[in-house]
Amino acid sequence: MDYAIDVPPLNTLAVAGRDERFPVNRVFCVGRNYAAHAREMGKDPDREPPFFFMKPANAVIDATRVPTVPYPPKTANYHHEIELVVAIAEGGRDIAVADALAHVYGYAVGLDMTRRDLQLEARDKGRPWEFGKSFAGSAPIGALRRAADGFHPASGAITLTVNGQARQASDISKLIWSVSECIATLSEYEALEPGDLIMTGTPEGVNAVLPGDVMQGAIDGLGEIRVTVIA
Repeated sequence: MDYAIDVPPLNTLAVAGRDERFPVNRVFCVGRNYAAHAREMGKDPDREPPFFFMKPANAVIDATRVPTVPYPPKTANYHHEIELVVAIAEGGRDIAVADALAHVYGYAVGLDMTRRDLQLEARDKGRPWEFGKSFAGSAPIGALRRAADGFHPASGAITLTVNGQARQASDISKLIWSVSECIATLSEYEALEPGDLIMTGTPEGVNAVLPGDVMQGAIDGLGEIRVTVIA
C-alpha cells in the first residue's frame, strides 16, 4: 500500500521475560480514583461513577529503553503521578464486571506526568485538560507482566520516590473503582480494542519535579521504573 506521507512509528512496550512487544493503541486514564488524592485536589472522594480522559499513543515512553522524560514547555509546575497500568488484549463493548479480567493482557508500573498549572487553569475555566495531561512523552511505562502467567494484582504497595525521598505511598487495594469496574464502565462508552491501555489513577502525594530529578516508582509484584527528568 502507498501512503501519502511516512507512516508514523508504532509505540510499543516491553513484556517482562519475553522478546515480543505490546503495541499501544489508545491510552485511557481514570481521574481521581484514590480518595486521598481526590481530597488533596480539593474534590469530594465519594464513590461517584468514574470519569476518563485520554492520552495519545505517543505519550507512551518505554521506560525500559528510554529511562528519561523531557520537561515540557509552557509549565512551571510539572507533576508526577504513579499509577497501575492495565493493557487490554481482547476488546469488547458492554463488558460485564465479572468478565473484565479476561480481557487483560497484563499490568505495568507507569507515570501520568502532568502540567498541573495548565490542567488546573483549564479546569477552572471549564476547558478541556488536553495541554495539561495529553501531550507527547507524558506516560513513561515499565515492562508489562502478563496476566496469562497468573497475575492479576488486587492489592500491593504503590510507591514513588524523587531523588530517594518518599513522595507517594499507598496500596492499589485503595482504588475507588477496581480494574474490573474501570474496564466495564469504560466499555459502556467506548468499545475497547486490543492494544488499549488504562491508567487507573494515582494516590496522594503528587508534587512537582525539575530537570535532573530522578523518579523511582514501584508496585508490589510488578517491579519498578526509574525515570530521570531532562531539560
